[in-house]
Amino acid sequence: MPKMKTSRAAAKRFTKTGSGKLKRNKAYRRHILTKKTTKNKRQLRHPAMADATNVKNMKKILPYA
Repeated sequence: MPKMKTSRAAAKRFTKTGSGKLKRNKAYRRHILTKKTTKNKRQLRHPAMADATNVKNMKKILPYA
């Protein structure tokens, strides 16, 4: 059986934690930052976990993560 290919786009965006969850960065922090509050921008810095509804598909495209 051939090796499975990893989705390189997903591999750059998600990392697997020790417990097997998928860690992701939050959106809305690239541009148009002047109208966003300091508190909002600070909270966007911290990573989040991928939603449970997406995990099954994510594990398919990240077979070796």
